[in-house]
Amino acid sequence: MVESLRLAGTRRVIIVPMDDSTLAPLLTPEGWALLGSLPPYDDLDPLSAGEALREQGHSPALVAAALTQQRLRGRAETKFGPFASQMLFTPDGLEQATRLEVSAHHASRYTRAGLSRVADLGCGIGGDSMALAGLGLSVLAVEHDETTAALATVNLMAFPEAEVRCADAMDIDLSAEGVDGVFADPARRSQGRRLTDPEQWSPPLSRVLALREQVAALGVKVAPGLAHDLLPADCHAQWVSVEGQVVEAGLWFGPLAHEGPGRSALALRRGADGSSRAHVLADPDCTDPSAPPAQVEPVGGAEELGELVHEPDGAAIRAGLVAHLARALEAAPVGDRIAYLSGDRPPEPSLAPFVRSWRLREVLPLHLKALRARVRETGLGSLEIHKRGVDLPPEALRASLHLRGEGSETWLLTRLGPRDGSAAGARGAVLVVEPLVQATG
Repeated sequence: MVESLRLAGTRRVIIVPMDDSTLAPLLTPEGWALLGSLPPYDDLDPLSAGEALREQGHSPALVAAALTQQRLRGRAETKFGPFASQMLFTPDGLEQATRLEVSAHHASRYTRAGLSRVADLGCGIGGDSMALAGLGLSVLAVEHDETTAALATVNLMAFPEAEVRCADAMDIDLSAEGVDGVFADPARRSQGRRLTDPEQWSPPLSRVLALREQVAALGVKVAPGLAHDLLPADCHAQWVSVEGQVVEAGLWFGPLAHEGPGRSALALRRGADGSSRAHVLADPDCTDPSAPPAQVEPVGGAEELGELVHEPDGAAIRAGLVAHLARALEAAPVGDRIAYLSGDRPPEPSLAPFVRSWRLREVLPLHLKALRARVRETGLGSLEIHKRGVDLPPEALRASLHLRGEGSETWLLTRLGPRDGSAAGARGAVLVVEPLVQATG
């Protein structure tokens, strides 16, 4: 059953499947008022709050929906900040939504290109549309799922520049709608699992890319693991990390790709004042995003390691910029195709957001007997363990070491040297390191 509901105090009509018991009760004047009266979820005792609300005469379905929504709003603060307290979510919609600080960078491309009306195709709960409309752009937000479109309508109520339409994204006549820019976010999950083949996305990546025949200014959100050889040669591909965690990649075309064709990494970091700061890394020699990343010869073995070890940010690794970082840092991989770089030069402020750097203290063999002896001799009680190029899970190693002391260390599990078949080549090792304090600019 589908029914129209009007939220109190709004001029927007919400279309929602009424058998969705977790959302429908909220899309009523009573539900919206109750939700607005609740304190943050962290300040609630859900059991006692639920009992009190039911005693006040609210239905169990409404109480459950409101408390669930407050919990989702609390989780959403990491993506949407204070906006989360006035939004509605589903668990899947929240997980797949773009972080607002990332959406702001998306939106800035459209304003920089001088565009006026943007179609957000596959808008989900409306995160990117919020950022676009917040910069004054006219937005047509399209979502085929009725419930999700209803949530997007609620979440965009504060933006009169945004219109939500429940429709198939590929059925929109962009020319008739006066659209001069498109942002597309194809669905990359099916029945709870990730789809790695872009032609299984909904809509398939090839159909989305074909929109360039209608609109030159096209942006596409894609999976960070998309292979470079699948990238169109005329796009600028950018991978994004937030506080060191890779969150997405985007393909930008036409006037949205102001950098020109190539690959780059965008690192968003919190400054000392708490504000988000953007840092961009690109290899000027890479003008074809579909080209394979350059490779750098590794060190010959432990005796050639420098004083420092750098681990590139995941966005830089995905963008194929490890070789570029190695050259800039005057460093080399510790092993063949291993993204730990060894050298003696600390990173410049412009590079610091893209590497985590340690000072090398000692090199140990990756042998359990030797590592247990290390734990006993140094009285280790805690270990921070990272790994690259080895199959040993850090949790399994930590459990087998019988940590009982008070000391602590950081270990990097990896391979050293080239994989040349020699006895000395590509051997497993543990690098004992300590953090190198660095400025991020």
